[in-house]
Amino acid sequence: MQTLALPLPVHSILSSFDYFTPPAPLRMFFRTAGRRFRPRPPALLFSPPAHGRAYTLLAEGRAETRQYAEIRHDVGFGTTPTIVLGGFIPDATDSIFLMRNFLLRQGDLYCVNYPRQGFNMDLLFAQLDDLMENLQRAGRKPVILAISFGAGLLLEWLRRNRMEGRFPAIEGVVLVSPVACTEDLLPACGGKPSTLLGRATKPYLGDSPVNAQTIEKSRTVFRKMFDAGAQNKTAVRAIMTADELVGLHRSVLGTIADITAEGACERVQSLKHLQSPSSYFKPGLLPLTHAPVLILYSEKEDSVLDPGSPTRFALAAAHRAYFPVSECRVVSSRGGSAVQHASLIFHCTHFLPFFSGFYRRMRRTQMRKAA
Repeated sequence: MQTLALPLPVHSILSSFDYFTPPAPLRMFFRTAGRRFRPRPPALLFSPPAHGRAYTLLAEGRAETRQYAEIRHDVGFGTTPTIVLGGFIPDATDSIFLMRNFLLRQGDLYCVNYPRQGFNMDLLFAQLDDLMENLQRAGRKPVILAISFGAGLLLEWLRRNRMEGRFPAIEGVVLVSPVACTEDLLPACGGKPSTLLGRATKPYLGDSPVNAQTIEKSRTVFRKMFDAGAQNKTAVRAIMTADELVGLHRSVLGTIADITAEGACERVQSLKHLQSPSSYFKPGLLPLTHAPVLILYSEKEDSVLDPGSPTRFALAAAHRAYFPVSECRVVSSRGGSAVQHASLIFHCTHFLPFFSGFYRRMRRTQMRKAA
């Protein structure tokens, strides 16, 4: 079967994109963490259909209730709902902490928080199918925002739908720092990982059992990654209050501490079951969706992604083969604290203009279709 050609090296492709940073006076305008005068009520748990796909998997014994993800539903103001799939850590609700009000202005918000006692990719996809069916019955097409490992899950979900001849009814997709296969974190040749996250996850992705010491080391790595983002006091003070930072810090570290050994192993090891985008880079298997797609990479991806990341190469070089209506951009601070991998919390002011432009373009398209 004829394969599609990748035209240019990834670094050449990425370096050609424009960078954007909001002017300093606008940074507090973009700040969307909370409501000072009338706090929003807590999010509700999304109630799936009684006999949906997730129910079937559980009833047939192909998944366990401990592997069931929590979907938090916030009622928004617009007509376009957003579904959020987070990375390994933190939870989706914490990942979009500063973007929450922006997303709620677009429509309802559904944050998919992975279970702490386990993980089952098939069950997660069944839950996503049930949520999509619920939205479709209400006449709503969502944007799916997928971050890091969550972007890999979304790509796999779209691939499986495509293999079955389906294109899910989605309004758009945003992929932030996608991690879609083991080679995105570990060298394909089997050598020593070049990043801290690669070294932390390598024991999970081998054939040997993972011991308690390895799990504790990985907890330490994720704590360090979060704390490193909070070290830039000037940037942090510009986007959140001291109380907000304390609350967020407590929530993220609580998540890290609460994930059980079994939950950690199943979550990270699911990466082995994701297909590298290059493996289905063939006519007949693409595109994955005809909906608009925004792909965002950070200027400091090399601190997390392996230099030979096949997902980064494929999406940067040929994203329109996967997504005909798509953009791929690099998010930079342009002289400030460098934007890190999937850093939607501490660099939200650099990501938000891209999000805002994407939703604005979709609204214009919706208006043209309705006219």
